[in-house]
Amino acid sequence: MNKNSWTHLKIPTLTTFYIYLIFGGFLLSQVHQLKAQERIAPAYPLITHNPNFSIWSMTDQLNGSVTKHWTDAEHSLLGVVEVDGQLYRFMGKEPAYYTSVLHTAEEKEFEIDYTLSAPQGDWKDLSYDAKDWKKGTAPIGDNGDYRTKWTSDQIWVRRMFTVENPNSINELFLKLNHDDNVEVFLNGKSVYRKNGWTNSFTYIPLNKADLRKGNNSIAIALKNTAGGRYLDFGLVDKPKVKGPSMQEAIQQNVQITATSTIYNFKAGAVDLKVTFTSPLLMDDLNLLARPISYITYSLKSNDSKSHKAKVLLSASSNIAVYRASQEVEAKQYTTNSLDILKVGTVEQPFLQKAADDMRIDWGYFYVSTQKRDKAIQYISSGAEAIGDFRQGNTKSASVLNGKTLALNTVLPFDQVTKSETSKFIKLGYDEIWAIQYFKQNLRPYWNNTGNEVFDTQLEKAAQEYKSVMARCAAFDKEMYAEALKAGGEKYAHLNVLSYRQSIAAHTLVKSPDNELLWLSKENNSGGFINTVDVTYPSAPLYLLYNPDLLKGMLTGIFYFTESGQYPYPWAAHDLGTYPLANGQTYGEPMPVEESGNMVILTAAISKVQNDLSYAKKHWKTLTMWTDYLVKEGFDPKTQLCTDDFAGHLARNVNLSVKAIVGIACYAQMAEALGEKETARKYKAISKQMVQNWVKMADAGDHYALTFDNKNTWSLKYNLVWDKVLGLDLFPEEVYDKEMKYYLTKQMKFGVPLDNRSAFTKNDWIMWTAAFAPQIEQFDALVDRVYFHAMNGPTRVPLNDFYNGETGVRENFKARSVVGGFFMKTLAERMNNK
Repeated sequence: MNKNSWTHLKIPTLTTFYIYLIFGGFLLSQVHQLKAQERIAPAYPLITHNPNFSIWSMTDQLNGSVTKHWTDAEHSLLGVVEVDGQLYRFMGKEPAYYTSVLHTAEEKEFEIDYTLSAPQGDWKDLSYDAKDWKKGTAPIGDNGDYRTKWTSDQIWVRRMFTVENPNSINELFLKLNHDDNVEVFLNGKSVYRKNGWTNSFTYIPLNKADLRKGNNSIAIALKNTAGGRYLDFGLVDKPKVKGPSMQEAIQQNVQITATSTIYNFKAGAVDLKVTFTSPLLMDDLNLLARPISYITYSLKSNDSKSHKAKVLLSASSNIAVYRASQEVEAKQYTTNSLDILKVGTVEQPFLQKAADDMRIDWGYFYVSTQKRDKAIQYISSGAEAIGDFRQGNTKSASVLNGKTLALNTVLPFDQVTKSETSKFIKLGYDEIWAIQYFKQNLRPYWNNTGNEVFDTQLEKAAQEYKSVMARCAAFDKEMYAEALKAGGEKYAHLNVLSYRQSIAAHTLVKSPDNELLWLSKENNSGGFINTVDVTYPSAPLYLLYNPDLLKGMLTGIFYFTESGQYPYPWAAHDLGTYPLANGQTYGEPMPVEESGNMVILTAAISKVQNDLSYAKKHWKTLTMWTDYLVKEGFDPKTQLCTDDFAGHLARNVNLSVKAIVGIACYAQMAEALGEKETARKYKAISKQMVQNWVKMADAGDHYALTFDNKNTWSLKYNLVWDKVLGLDLFPEEVYDKEMKYYLTKQMKFGVPLDNRSAFTKNDWIMWTAAFAPQIEQFDALVDRVYFHAMNGPTRVPLNDFYNGETGVRENFKARSVVGGFFMKTLAERMNNK
């Protein structure tokens, strides 16, 4: 492949669309139409508010897959439009619904026979007598929700059950969650075998002819090879789909802005535009924190005739559960102006779970329309939702209990003509309690007083629809134009992709002291809350659009130290595991990393806002952390940095840069506070450190990874603050030499972090590009990041950690750190300022 084949990609769909955004004209060229199906995102944001309420399409076609939560759990939004009696599916796929044949322990406990010693005889056979085996209760394992503890390397399990009528089963599946290697036997026949483990249930098709009327058996051999142990299993039936056939609407194109994702479809004689808008405007915290998104449906005739249409949204109750086996209660009711569907778990276990791969199972999910739109709403089982719509069965009880229910809304469009007509639906989530902060439960920001009602929020969202949409369009245009000017088309598009993702990895609350807390979840990399080295890379986005939110990312860490609960002379790594912010849960400190981060970001806030009050409030703590950097930061001892996946490292040259920059930032703040002597002292220390750094790190045509090994190299992304904050620390030779060397190390999907492996981080590449001396160098680095977003092999919300050669991700998806993509825009704004 020619090296330029990925560094000069053209994106006519984006170019055309953003001409509209910037100049106000909607110019859809023939080229745009021909290129309409090109990938323009690794995953498409639909509903994006916080780590709990975050729904995405993982395919380029909106109807190409079931919509999902960022964790990959199915959070199904199914869309169907009926045109003159013909059905067209435009959103999602009908999720696979199953009925239980043999329940799992997740649904109801069951008894098993088991042995830890290799059994004698044909232990797999239906007639085998397991009288000498132990009795236990499923699930088995050594972590999580096990009922029978298993700690050995191997276990053999049997379960007897009866089936009255195997012929009544449509399609038989084994429902299995196992850790690690497994082999499954049904009535003595091997039906499934796998080396490896799962962390959720999988469904394996079986031949129902292998079932017998009456007694049956499942026998399982399980072997642990590493890590934890777990087993739960059962059998399910996949019923037939009822009703007439359905066609797929033809997706014409998709466009993404900072706040919206817009799809255009052809459904027979009608053109359908579907716009998902999460109005995440950071200059309005009440709007930002209101967890309500709009789905706007716009229809017009494409044959100059009049047509009758109706649009169905079927939203799964699984949006309000951690596991699909949890029982929910759904309600249908009205207010003066709204029709509303609401669902939540019967249990309502507020703030009782904290984990990475987790979905909320407390609070309530809402679907709402305006009464004037004359929508029909009904509740059904998930399996029957589309069948009922097909057959016109849209009546239901006002309250329904069950598992995997569907909240269904039908919007009628009685006359669709060549003039576009629109209606919208609102989706919302009331967490009731959002965060636990040092043992005190906090309500979401929009209901900080506890006096607000979510129905009122839905009414406000309806009343403000037109003004909110106009404000979003204006911001989209403004944000894109500034990014385009700062870094070009590909850079601007990467910013568009990162905007909603970064914000939706946070929750906004107020502390008991009435301070703003903007708390991140470290998605897909531990699930920690308010991680400092996640705050650090995401900071540019918030420095640009609301530095008070960045303060809200630092305040809890300051409190942790200043309250005496974190008694160390360096900054903490995190405040716990989301949503419980009760103190650090990460295994060890990152002393230089986190202390440098906190000092640098406080200085950045002070500089951007031209206000030292926040720094002054925490000056004693900042002084302690800076003195730690002076003592330990220049030539760091063996420790972790933010790139902890690369392992411990001593004498880390890039970490040394962070310490030097942090000390200089402290001096800059001291100068602004009028503490002239303190400023001179720490500025002199940082300047001397720079001189020593240049000599000790010099490896000829670049600077080393560690001070003691000149045959190494690394990205020195921490240098960027020297430029952005005007610290005037490092000589230009450092930037010139490093940038030229990085370009010799480019791989297909980007520059690796260092010489130890091909792994890279796209946020750090974007930071590094921001201090490139030449625009051509900037483009060369950004182009590879863009190429990965458009061509990487994994379809998830932007992942920031992957192999630079293969593009394969190493965890890390949907994280807030992509807010760091805005660093070039921040640098340009600061330079202009």
